[in-house]
Amino acid sequence: MRYGVITHGHISSNTLVSILSPVVKDLSLIASTATIGLLLAIAFFIHEKKGFLQAEAMRVRKLAQLSALVWIATLVGSIFVELADILNESLLSSFNSTVLRSFLQQTIIGRTYLAQLIFALVAILVLSKARKVGSIYWSLGLTLLATILPIFQSHSSGLSNHTLAIGSLVFHVIFITLWVGGVLGLIVISPEERTASLSRFSAFALWAAIIVSLSGAANAYSRLNFLSAWNSSYASLVLLKIVLTGLLIAFGAKHRKFILLKKPNDTFSLLGMELVVMVATIAVGGWLSTLNPPEHPSSASIPPAPNLSRLIWYYSPDALFLGILILASALYIRGVVVLSKRGDKWPIGRTIAFFCGVGFADYATSGGIGIYASYAFSYHMIAHMIIGMIAPIGFVLSAPMTLALRTLPIGRDADERGIRGSLISLIHSKVLGFYTNPIVVLAIFDGSLFLLYMTPLFGAMMHSHTGHLIMDIHFLLSGYLFFHVIIGVDPNPKKVPHIVRIIVLFAAMSIHAFFSITLLSTSTLLDGGYFATLHRTWNTDLLVDQHLGGSIGWAMGEIPILLALIATFIQWVRDDSREAVRIDRAAQRADAMGEDDELAEYNRYLASLGERDLKND
Repeated sequence: MRYGVITHGHISSNTLVSILSPVVKDLSLIASTATIGLLLAIAFFIHEKKGFLQAEAMRVRKLAQLSALVWIATLVGSIFVELADILNESLLSSFNSTVLRSFLQQTIIGRTYLAQLIFALVAILVLSKARKVGSIYWSLGLTLLATILPIFQSHSSGLSNHTLAIGSLVFHVIFITLWVGGVLGLIVISPEERTASLSRFSAFALWAAIIVSLSGAANAYSRLNFLSAWNSSYASLVLLKIVLTGLLIAFGAKHRKFILLKKPNDTFSLLGMELVVMVATIAVGGWLSTLNPPEHPSSASIPPAPNLSRLIWYYSPDALFLGILILASALYIRGVVVLSKRGDKWPIGRTIAFFCGVGFADYATSGGIGIYASYAFSYHMIAHMIIGMIAPIGFVLSAPMTLALRTLPIGRDADERGIRGSLISLIHSKVLGFYTNPIVVLAIFDGSLFLLYMTPLFGAMMHSHTGHLIMDIHFLLSGYLFFHVIIGVDPNPKKVPHIVRIIVLFAAMSIHAFFSITLLSTSTLLDGGYFATLHRTWNTDLLVDQHLGGSIGWAMGEIPILLALIATFIQWVRDDSREAVRIDRAAQRADAMGEDDELAEYNRYLASLGERDLKND
């Protein structure tokens, strides 16, 4: 009997594996979505008291634990089915411990499954100990991360425009999972909590519907040739998913209508039908993940030698990073609009600073510099400096946390902390206090340079799109954290004295210069052979290009730090001026009331100390 053939009325082992593959993937998607939805309900829908979970939340937490266990079981099942499919053997052959260990440790798919399992296990461990909403946030984040991990080794990574395919799919999966999970979460909570949360979920669902539609269209475009591929079975499933998504948007419109008409019973009836359509949508998505797209375009060719025109006009969207920037921009604009409707003004300079940060970050990842950063170390270093030292200054000066604190919704009563209260708690937490310590900030900002470039880590990350993304996010966040502590206008857990900020800036400048000199002194390549495999026809001397990157990093890195140093001096002078004005006003107020001012009280205190010393003598 040959594999894949039905003989004597029996299904062969290989056919059984082919049948089980989409089944276990669909079950895993449904279980993970249910887990996320239940966590979403606990975190945002169910009433909490001063950040602590109440009885209803503890009940839903048990359901979430059960759903997470089912998810873990389906992940384990997926590992064995996937291994049997790769080996083209029976399902029992995948239970060989040696083969299984090699699969999990030595293959990309296996390592992805292993990472998923680890994140899922940590999430359920955090969930089992959760007594506060903060723990639920962590568990929800870990579960979402585990859900999107397979995307980075999916069929999308083999497409020529893989950055568009992967980025759009990540946003699509995250928001359709939150959308579907949110509906499930509304169904399982009590009627009182559901009625109180409908308007909150409706606002989120509108955002999710827009993002799901746009990301789904972008992903379909990246996978299919519109002229020749729409008659394939893959395209048929894509069209079916588009129709189902349209139905979900229609359901959302009905929800908003019933909420405005205050008909919670009608809304609950609609939720059941909506959930059925949502499960079908997820099942189609799981089926699609088991199929190859009808076309596999060859990988993109190396761009021609860079010149000023190409650096300015070339653009290839890094969809995931671009999506993050677009979402952040939309939220920022919404915050400004909310303030405007309330009659409050938001400084236009802060808005300009924010979009300057967005523009620099986008140019460093998707613009001409971002494109050439993948092909030459010198351009990689330019992109690094822009995204790690120039763009963060714009974001820091835009005061995003202050805007969030002024516009985020508060709790539904005096006992509920709400999203705004959770952000305040985070700002004053010990964790953020640790990470905003000047020494820690300096270690992350400059110490990570040596950890990345002077170890094999840089070469390993350059070989994958995921590695590029991790580096970009790290550069941006570490730069934001550093400049937030030095020149930030947002609230900080601890006020850092200006003299300490200046010392940190001089230390950062010195460390950065030492790192650049180290790069200029290297006699071996740091990329693990990555750039040599590209066989580019320009900048062919890789070591010279690496030294050029060191020079660029030195020049571009010193300028932002110098500007931050000047800004710190200006802030110091202004703070002293404000303090002097405050003292003068206090003195005038005390004089008008016939009282002593602060200086007089201090002088009297010193005099009393002198009199006491004389008496003691």
